[in-house]
Amino acid sequence: QVQLVESGGGLVQAGGSLRLSCAASGSIFSMNAVAWYRQAPGKLRELVATIVSAGVTIYADAVKGRFTISRDNAKNTVYLQMNSLKSEDTAVYFCNAGLSRSPYDFDEVWGQGTLVTVSS
Repeated sequence: QVQLVESGGGLVQAGGSLRLSCAASGSIFSMNAVAWYRQAPGKLRELVATIVSAGVTIYADAVKGRFTISRDNAKNTVYLQMNSLKSEDTAVYFCNAGLSRSPYDFDEVWGQGTLVTVSS
């Protein structure tokens, strides 16, 4: 069974930084495109950033210039470096990845989420 485990969330003051990690565990053949989403209380889940296998990255306008998504393929881990945090960044952050256990299968997997709280 493959799964994603997020970590790195917590409480930070506005203007501060956090780094989230998303690690795939289990028998992984490849980790394909990976995305970070977030969901604030009472709001819909929204896409924050995406990184594909070749390293191309895409960001939501709300985080562009402040957040950086990166990946370590050897560790099957993706990171989200969040700088200049604002109160509106407060949310549960979820990792979503396309994982393959062999060259012949593909699963879309979600992590359990990690809470980021930014105090103003």
